[in-house]
Amino acid sequence: MLVILLLLTGTLTAQEIKDFSLTNTKDGKVVSLSGLGTATGIAIVFTSHECPFDNYYKERLKTLTTQYAGKIQFVLINSNQEAQESVEQMAIHYKDINAPYLADKDQIAMEILGARKSTEVFLLSTAGAKLNIVYSGAIDDNPQVAKDVKQFYLKDAMDKLLAGQKIEIANQRAAGCSIRRK
Repeated sequence: MLVILLLLTGTLTAQEIKDFSLTNTKDGKVVSLSGLGTATGIAIVFTSHECPFDNYYKERLKTLTTQYAGKIQFVLINSNQEAQESVEQMAIHYKDINAPYLADKDQIAMEILGARKSTEVFLLSTAGAKLNIVYSGAIDDNPQVAKDVKQFYLKDAMDKLLAGQKIEIANQRAAGCSIRRK
């Protein structure tokens, strides 16, 4: 089992969770959280291909996955239940982003991490034998207009994690579409 520390309303709370495995829609292989490699961190991005906010972030995610290759492992997860969010549709949507795109149709990862929005990100530190959430929430402060971004929450958190520094903003409310529960 993995232990992940959740940052909730400024209070540090430990919550024990099970490792999860989901199918990568790009190649059909099963990917487990614990088997993602030796990067310093894992950025788990809950996304879809129907929510406008996810489409606004697509190019930014492509840039981030390239910039942080070998340092931060990106993983895209789709927990949406709508018919247009099928595994077949998922397989063609994020082909140009170098990251696994996992189908979470049973909403296992969504429940484990507490994801509620699409696009919402969870940055995990892989230091030691356990994974710790060091940042959760929005990618930046302007989902609609990339050139108007003033605060790069995820990028700043990844830079701090890689430098071994304290992440000042550990949680920032994510804007986007609600993920409907089963």
